[in-house]
Amino acid sequence: MGPVLLSLSLCRLCLWASGLILVLGFLKLIHLLMRRQFLTRALDSFPGPPTHWLFGHALEIQQTGSLDTIVSWAHEFPYAHSLWIGQFLGFLNIYEPEYAKAVYSRGDPKASDVYDFLLPWIGKGLLVLEGPKWFQHRKLLTPGFHYDVLKPYIVAFAESTKAMLDKWEEKARESNSFDIFGDVGHMALDTLMKCTFGKGQGGLSHRDNKYYEAVKDLTLLTQQRVESFQYHNDFIYRLTAHGRHFLRACQVAHEHTDQVIRDRKAALQDKKEQEKIQNQRHLDFLDILLGARDESGSKLMDAELRAEVDTFMFEGHDTTTSGISWFLYCMALYPEHQHRCREEVCQILEDRDTFQWGDLAKMTYLTMCIKESLRLYPPVPQVYRQLNKPVTFVDGRSLPAGSLVSLHIYALHRNSAVWPDPEVFDPLRFSPENVAGRHPFAFIPFSAGPRNCIGQQFAMNEMKVVTALCLLRFEFALDPLRPPIKKLQLVLRSQNGIYLHLRPLCPGSGK
Repeated sequence: MGPVLLSLSLCRLCLWASGLILVLGFLKLIHLLMRRQFLTRALDSFPGPPTHWLFGHALEIQQTGSLDTIVSWAHEFPYAHSLWIGQFLGFLNIYEPEYAKAVYSRGDPKASDVYDFLLPWIGKGLLVLEGPKWFQHRKLLTPGFHYDVLKPYIVAFAESTKAMLDKWEEKARESNSFDIFGDVGHMALDTLMKCTFGKGQGGLSHRDNKYYEAVKDLTLLTQQRVESFQYHNDFIYRLTAHGRHFLRACQVAHEHTDQVIRDRKAALQDKKEQEKIQNQRHLDFLDILLGARDESGSKLMDAELRAEVDTFMFEGHDTTTSGISWFLYCMALYPEHQHRCREEVCQILEDRDTFQWGDLAKMTYLTMCIKESLRLYPPVPQVYRQLNKPVTFVDGRSLPAGSLVSLHIYALHRNSAVWPDPEVFDPLRFSPENVAGRHPFAFIPFSAGPRNCIGQQFAMNEMKVVTALCLLRFEFALDPLRPPIKKLQLVLRSQNGIYLHLRPLCPGSGK
């Protein structure tokens, strides 16, 4: 009798569970349909390319060359167009300066429909925080990027770059082209660890290398999740092989971050290190976090501390990796500009072999070339916001609060209404006289407005030092058999790497 009753109880439990799942599924469907109705009405004034009945525009976005597909759509639909990923996630995709200013000058929060996918990885750090908490963390971290803090970083930039260039010297002897992207990535991570996380001298450890590979996986997996509506539900995603891969990579990243924090805490127990910090006018990024206290005198919770470290660990090396790699590709593609940049750097150094802080401001032509490469190949090609209040655009069209906006920086930077001959590499676009007459939201490689990139000066300084040293050591040339294929992976990467031929130059000659 007992087993029969147990069997009946289990059957009833299964029925109740099935019924609950059906009810929850039905409620979720109702929510999605209502959300779709709201977004459809919001985007009604903004026509766009034809959509697939199930995938929306996702199929086009997932294809090779999708970035240039968006540029072609921008020609067809001035200012902006609707962009659908599946049938339940719709954005207004904008690529015009006045439209960008209308939204990105206000400080609206990041679109949770996209950025929540990052939470298991980077937590609620500065990238995804909003409201008073975001303001508190932004104010807290800003001193970590004061120019007095940035000055001594030039030495670390040069040291990590020299190690990379020595490695390239050996590779160049084989007379074959090779992919520079990975080496630049390891160099950028090594630099970041030394400058902002208290790492000592020497190269990357095995754990650091594992972290670099994990980040490469995480950016790819996150981008694929954004573009694949079937992965948008957290519960379903965690059941898939894709979701499990993502969580494993998160674990590797977190283990690395936790060890960095532990190592720095241990180092701060040393009296010499304490005296060194007390004598500094400005603290490094991690030391600011470790010593931070809120209005009540409480330190940052462990989750907050890890989130900020995870955020800057990722953003601080992956974006500069992209910027430096695509710049060197541009130099190989346009040898006349490469030669002029090299001449300028040689003139600045004269008989010295190291850069000083004051040298960075003298790199005028190199800086113009860096900015032009950032225009054509922005490290973060697309960012998202959710409106917390209505907005009316310059042409009279409007969006209600709650609408989702995608700022397509790649398409903005190649908008022919803003940039004449946008596909032409022309550094003189960034001469003082040309910059003076340009819309302030026409060129935004580090985003714009109050939520722009807090580390942009760090990134520009690093790019100047690294690229200048690269041009002094090597002449860069294309491999015509392996042209890079642009790929959006949160940051702008190449699907097949960036293969270049490198010819070592005579020391001190620039020839």
